[in-house]
Amino acid sequence: MAEPKIQITLQDPADFITSVNPEAKREEARVIDALFRKVTGEQPRMWGPTIIGYGEYRTTYASGRDVHWMRAGFSPRKAKHSLYLMGGYCDELAGQQRDELLKRLGKHSTGKSCLYINKLADVDMSVLEEMIASDWEAMKRRFPQ
Repeated sequence: MAEPKIQITLQDPADFITSVNPEAKREEARVIDALFRKVTGEQPRMWGPTIIGYGEYRTTYASGRDVHWMRAGFSPRKAKHSLYLMGGYCDELAGQQRDELLKRLGKHSTGKSCLYINKLADVDMSVLEEMIASDWEAMKRRFPQ
């Protein structure tokens, strides 16, 4: 079976954040990192060259594919921050909570398992913290190892 494209690297997340441009995204990345650290209690690790992840889990899909991935994370992209919050997609309770929280979050968009935020001023940070916490708990329930 092929190795996954995105794996844990030895790059220091703080060094990566220092390289983020523009400066406004860099400063927001520091805020998001602090929020994830506070909620998860985890030290971040780099997943590939641009994703900062917190915690990790392993599972095997019904297809037989083995997965090793972060429990939560984000990537400070030039256009939008991408937050990887998978718990709301694999846990029914967290999905219901996510839907309610998204109504109160502020300006955002979503993808398959991502939350996209252009700038932090567009969202309610206390709601974002609730979302990360709900997602984190869902991932611990779904993948306790």
